[in-house]
Amino acid sequence: MSAIPASNKPIPLTVEEYFKLDEGSEIRYEFNEGFLKPIDGTSARHNRIVRNSSNVVDSIFRPRGCSVFTESVKLEVVKSKHYAFPDVMLTCHGFDLHSDYLMYFPSLIIEVLSPSTADYDRGMKFRRYQNIPSLDYYLLIERKQCLVELYCRTENPRKWTYQVYTEIEDIVDFPKLNFSLALHQVYDGITFDAPEDWD
Repeated sequence: MSAIPASNKPIPLTVEEYFKLDEGSEIRYEFNEGFLKPIDGTSARHNRIVRNSSNVVDSIFRPRGCSVFTESVKLEVVKSKHYAFPDVMLTCHGFDLHSDYLMYFPSLIIEVLSPSTADYDRGMKFRRYQNIPSLDYYLLIERKQCLVELYCRTENPRKWTYQVYTEIEDIVDFPKLNFSLALHQVYDGITFDAPEDWD
């Protein structure tokens, strides 16, 4: 009887193996039910939009005793199943404020879209984010055009509203958090007619 050929399928990691790998790795990986998704390096434009957004949110919420984290701080999306690194996340929860490595209770998540992540951020990732009870707002920012999308949780926790902003003069309101974010703040320093290779 001939031997059964070895499978080429990747073997899922346990969450414990993921934490150990992530702790010693220079590359960041998101974890989804045993499988890893490396986080690609970001462009200058992506980085600037993340910095602009986080600086505005931080200036408003740090005096309120909240914390804003960018890209390198891990979020538990679904316990033992899904861990991600949002571009920007705001948390005002006391448990998170005393945690160094892992956040659990964000009220706002911002993702800056890229061609390789847009479908994931709008699709499966957002569906998973909806399982976070504390999350009220999910903001998506396009980096190559003036386009911002806002999802807001309604009084029915299973339903979300959706709004689109396309003008640099537009202002995005977050009534549950009592603040606003202007698109000109988000895109400060961004030139949309910049050469393609600049991005």
